[in-house]
Amino acid sequence: MSRIKKATRPAGTLLVLVLLALLPGCEGFFVDPILTGITVGPSTTIQDGITVQMIAVGTYNDGSQSKLSSSVYWSSGTPSVATVNKSGLVTGLGPGQTTITGACETVTASATIIVTIGGLTSIRVTSEDGLTNIAYGSSEQFVATGTANGEQFNITDSVTWSTNPASLSDVSIDPTSGLLTTTSGPSSAVQFQVIATDPTTGIFGVMNFRVNP
Repeated sequence: MSRIKKATRPAGTLLVLVLLALLPGCEGFFVDPILTGITVGPSTTIQDGITVQMIAVGTYNDGSQSKLSSSVYWSSGTPSVATVNKSGLVTGLGPGQTTITGACETVTASATIIVTIGGLTSIRVTSEDGLTNIAYGSSEQFVATGTANGEQFNITDSVTWSTNPASLSDVSIDPTSGLLTTTSGPSSAVQFQVIATDPTTGIFGVMNFRVNP
């Protein structure tokens, strides 16, 4: 009687099956966490010619965080104010404010850099159109002119704006732009000071202003 031979599986087929079992993506195998967010910083004030190193920290879908380096693409919203190189090093070039953005994969985040001029000795505050008073219900843009090394510069976007008294009924000023806004209705005039302060040195300029009914 002839014997029935048991089928054998070729060695090559067995090897293929083993490799397929080891491929990633199968349930129970490790999967790299996915980047879901970035934090970029610092937001700070520097003088022209000074540098600051930006740092990006990534957050992943498993809750972990890590510092990002070469995988981040850096850009400056206003290169005339400050530039940023591929390593995230920011260099202040001129007075003003810019947004530094870090991008990794499809995720982005930004920080604000304010650049002030070095050697600042004084600040002069004026209204954009030369007015010393306005009526309630209207607005006024103020301008800050800084003197440094014998030259004058428009530093409106790099100073901090405020009023004295600090709190005024129906009158407010944007601390970053210097735009004064008022609401209509009051029946009496108010006199106050508009102040522009350099955040690095503390040097400030003052203008007296009035809002009329």
